[in-house]
Amino acid sequence: MTLSMSQPAVADLVETFSGAAPDRVGAEYLRLIEQLWDGGTATELALPAVPLLVERLATVSDDRKAHLAVVLGLLAGADDPDHTGELTSAVRQGVELYLDLWIGSANGQPLSLALAYLLSHFPEDRDRILAVAGDRGLDAYDLSKLDRALGQLDLENPVIGRVFPSPEVWALMDEAERDFDNSWIKAMPTEQIILNWDKDTSTVRGNLGAAAHWAALNGAPTPVEVGSVPPRDALAPPPEAGVELFAPHAAAFRCPRCAGDLDFTGDEVRCAGCAATYPIGSGILNLTEDAERNAGDFLYKLAEVPSMGHFYEAYARPNFLRLAGSNWGTAISPADEDAYIAEHVRPVEGPVLDLACGAGRWTRTLAGAVGAERVIALDMYPPMLTATRRRLPELPAVMAGARRLPFGDATLGAVMCWNALQAFPDDAPEAIKEIGRCLRPGGTFTFLTFHSSADPVYRHLVACHYFPGHQGGMELFELDDIKAWLAAAGLTIRHESGPGTFVLVTAERPA
Repeated sequence: MTLSMSQPAVADLVETFSGAAPDRVGAEYLRLIEQLWDGGTATELALPAVPLLVERLATVSDDRKAHLAVVLGLLAGADDPDHTGELTSAVRQGVELYLDLWIGSANGQPLSLALAYLLSHFPEDRDRILAVAGDRGLDAYDLSKLDRALGQLDLENPVIGRVFPSPEVWALMDEAERDFDNSWIKAMPTEQIILNWDKDTSTVRGNLGAAAHWAALNGAPTPVEVGSVPPRDALAPPPEAGVELFAPHAAAFRCPRCAGDLDFTGDEVRCAGCAATYPIGSGILNLTEDAERNAGDFLYKLAEVPSMGHFYEAYARPNFLRLAGSNWGTAISPADEDAYIAEHVRPVEGPVLDLACGAGRWTRTLAGAVGAERVIALDMYPPMLTATRRRLPELPAVMAGARRLPFGDATLGAVMCWNALQAFPDDAPEAIKEIGRCLRPGGTFTFLTFHSSADPVYRHLVACHYFPGHQGGMELFELDDIKAWLAAAGLTIRHESGPGTFVLVTAERPA
């Protein structure tokens, strides 16, 4: 399609959106995007549309300016198929208008969020943009995201992997934690540093975009409720505990190497079948398959970055729920999560496993619902287990993965996996199969995770985020896939709910 043929069609699209009745604005906004942009790639109508969109952004009524700013941001991020930069350059021609509108907009409102997302695509104008951001008192968290999106990589002193939920949050790390952080960054080859830098840029822009797109459709997000990280000197090591902590549940455990029974009667845990031994430190039992070979390394890992579990819970988790659950309006609160666990976890006889327990906040809720004497906490990451043991020193904690649970067939009374399945998406089907194997008849599997948005724009902006466990950008589950995995594991859904893109399910192994 030539430019001259495109212009009338584009003009009609822009005019239809601009003149839409109030109850049609959202639908016409999505239709406009659909014609100009397809999953991150610009259509042939995009380039001729840009000057019309910029012109209309200056004159359209205030209730639809945010929509046009998001459309322009999507097009600036898409660029041309041949990567000449023509489309981004065309969008950038309106930067003076964007800055003027931004100065007059209120922080936290849809237009301000949309313009921050749009402006994040123009590193050439970094100084001007950040000067305006400072003058208008932009929130420090959003300012740090914008600053990072517009930044340039310094290979002499690279800062990698510290952008979610915002770079400002990671500034709270102390010197020892920064030194630990830098140790693994400096070990990276240059090409890996560049790749990770680009992924981080994608993450901060995607986060700005997700907030802006949601706000354009729904109004201003509610403020996120973050927690606090205890002072580092207040984080005493979890109390020491040995085999006695695990002995009440000994009958449920199995060797991860040979599936033999484990002996908890001596000073160490030993497999009765293959004679493998497994170390315990600070009440945490290492049941990874290479535990015996790396026993010394395990004890070191228990001490590294001592506040990371608390940091994750206080800052990363609430912001992750906003993103993955489309929870910018707080449709689900922590109190709602507590209530669901208390109501739906219904164990039969046997221990209750908190799979991928994280820092232990919801392990505590689980212990309150079923009794702490029944709960085993399991996670793959030592900082999380350390945080859980500090919070719940009476609980045994296990370091192990989800693909092969270190428990016998039909030994567990219930399993909970709260806000964690999406952290190991490739292993989720196998993990659910393992849960089905380990549950006793009548035992329940209760979990919270997320499904992909039906909105292609929001789904794309989520996929712009790069998190551990996802080889590419983050992709959430399809609800039909989750149901198929449960059925294949022999589990029957007893309850299902969830606003936005939340998935809250309780399934049961039939008696």
